[in-house]
Amino acid sequence: MTHRSASAEETPVEALGDLYRDGITACRGAFDPAWVARVAEDVETAFQEARSRPDGAVGRGPQRWYVEIHPEQLSGFVDLVTHPWVVSVCRAVLGPDYEIVELGFDVPFPGAAMQPWHRDFPMPEETRLRRRLTSLAFNLTTVDTVEEMGPFEIAPGTQWDDGRDFDHEMFPPKERYARYESRAVRKYPRRGDISARSALTVHRGTPNVSDRSRPVLVLGVDAPDAGNAAHHDMAVTRPYWDDLPELVREHLRCPVVDTLVPITQKHTIEGLVMGAE
Repeated sequence: MTHRSASAEETPVEALGDLYRDGITACRGAFDPAWVARVAEDVETAFQEARSRPDGAVGRGPQRWYVEIHPEQLSGFVDLVTHPWVVSVCRAVLGPDYEIVELGFDVPFPGAAMQPWHRDFPMPEETRLRRRLTSLAFNLTTVDTVEEMGPFEIAPGTQWDDGRDFDHEMFPPKERYARYESRAVRKYPRRGDISARSALTVHRGTPNVSDRSRPVLVLGVDAPDAGNAAHHDMAVTRPYWDDLPELVREHLRCPVVDTLVPITQKHTIEGLVMGAE
């Protein structure tokens, strides 16, 4: 699942095969590590700001936090959403009218525990009935991941599991864990790599036993009918909007405002807070 960077007009055949077979794909070395270093600085600044106010960051288990941010808080936002591989995957999977609906980051700190197996939201009927993926999560690490940092673990192919008998349609019962563990693959991305996955593919964070945090940028993109934008509060100011490339304005679905208001996190996944081992 390592592919060269496609042009925006190409159909990324290998990535499509990965996503529909395994539920995850990747583009290695998409960005220079120096670019990632600037992203890491923005993430650290945003995290400190979020933690300074109530509900600025939401817990996803012990020593694990999620923060949603506005595009203007990330200096590399335009570079990320116009990267040819990102654009080509969005078009191929979600259609020409795909919508950018979420920007945030997940930070497992030292002491982060094993998460329960889960998917990020219940399976849409469109996916259940027609096997069509209606959303993608793009991830970009700000560090070179090693085992001690608690790498992301995913069970390939489980994006098609029905899930109606999961707790909240998101958390499979523990008696089925053996199936996911038999499929489990841990990911060790390096700075500059981008991955794309279906948020329905069953996955979990593993324990961070290192002395370093492992920040991961999250970009959420929907097909027009997916409806996930309602769970997010991204916004941009008018001057920022006016300076955006047309390619970005075509797909960025968020309000244009006079003044940005810090985001209050509302996408809480209670099972991750209560279920960590």
